[in-house]
Amino acid sequence: MEFTELADYPVPDGALEEWFPTSDGPWAEDDRVLSFVHEAHLNRDPAAGTSLSWLGTAFDVHGPLDHDAFRRTLQAFVDRHEVLRTDTHTDDAGGVHRRTTAPGTVDVDRIVFATRTPSNFDRLQRMFDEHASARSWPSYVFATVSRTDRFTVFFAGDHSILDGFSIVLVAHELTELYDSIRAGRTPQLPSVGSYVDFGHRERKSGPAPGAARRALDIWRSALDGSGLPEFPLPLGPRTSSAQASISRWLLDADGARAFGEACREVGVTSFAGTMACLGLASYDVLDADSPNRHIFRTVTPVHTRHEPQWEAALGWFVGLAPLQFTVDAESFPATARLAEAAIRRVVPAGEFPFDRIRHLVGAPVEPRFVVSYLDIRSLPGAQTWPERNARALRSRQYTHDVYAWINRTPEGINLSMRFPGNEIATAGAHRWSDALGVRVAEVARPYRSVGLRP
Repeated sequence: MEFTELADYPVPDGALEEWFPTSDGPWAEDDRVLSFVHEAHLNRDPAAGTSLSWLGTAFDVHGPLDHDAFRRTLQAFVDRHEVLRTDTHTDDAGGVHRRTTAPGTVDVDRIVFATRTPSNFDRLQRMFDEHASARSWPSYVFATVSRTDRFTVFFAGDHSILDGFSIVLVAHELTELYDSIRAGRTPQLPSVGSYVDFGHRERKSGPAPGAARRALDIWRSALDGSGLPEFPLPLGPRTSSAQASISRWLLDADGARAFGEACREVGVTSFAGTMACLGLASYDVLDADSPNRHIFRTVTPVHTRHEPQWEAALGWFVGLAPLQFTVDAESFPATARLAEAAIRRVVPAGEFPFDRIRHLVGAPVEPRFVVSYLDIRSLPGAQTWPERNARALRSRQYTHDVYAWINRTPEGINLSMRFPGNEIATAGAHRWSDALGVRVAEVARPYRSVGLRP
């Protein structure tokens, strides 16, 4: 499944309808506190260029749209996930308040667009940008585009209530709810916990003994002398333009399988092998006299879904960890083992809330170069993503940083990037991604190319 902006998704022609959650309550004041990342996100300055922060998905459902069944599908979906039934806001003094409504109290209004101008894409883009916001309820919105034989479902929600893993779960869950309602059967879905409870417990129970010290030591070591990692190539001047993006398949399914086999031969995970290729690609694009050519540094997300109740829950279950390892330009196996050891060392940093680190360090700490890796081959419905045109979506950004997402899916390994929208950054991002493609392909070729066998 690719992870792109809405502009890169083939939005179809057809009858566009918006499905907007509504509720007269009763809404109850809720004293459960927000997770650290949710509170920090809510308190960010909306004028700082990061006010657009939604994540979303799009996918096809075969057959004509059954409006009543789809409305009931969305009600059931909202009932399953308490985070979709809670409203948070800040007051003038900076205090955070929450109110929550019970299952069964949210209805869904349907808005039918009578004309098709502007295009469906323009309407969807505006809809998501306006409604999927942390500062309003609902902080999410649904839409459908209907044709004779199928309809496309669009969903977007603010990042405060969703992470990337949440998004790739939505297509299967909504489809299963819809099919079960139409068939009059019980949906085959796991029970889920509440992200509202997760955040409250995170704040009230505190970290395990020694966790804060371990995490802080890792971050202070990463920050010592050089600050947070930067993208290896120049990003050009900061502008007010939206970021540009890349999405490309590094390997198909057979190539990804061969890549995984090569990593196992080395004795590392595919995650570590991928990070090693990132380090080797950075080495390839840096000048020979670059002082950092043999060191790869980035920040990587670490999930916090450590209990069964969180595995299929909607929420922002992610920490961040600084990753650094030495690059051996002549040896993928050596670099991969160094990457594996580095990953194991820094995992404790990712399991401690990053926004607590900001506070404890006592200085602004804003990631500038982030690489995310997800293996989502085994998720329910993953095999049907290609025929459903399923895609993970993200909002436009205007920041001066680089984010890369590498997803291993049943189709292969996909790289998606966003970076400053100027010629210098664009040239650097393409050069780096090309070098990564070469390195990954080398590993997936006959083993002699990576020094594993004679």
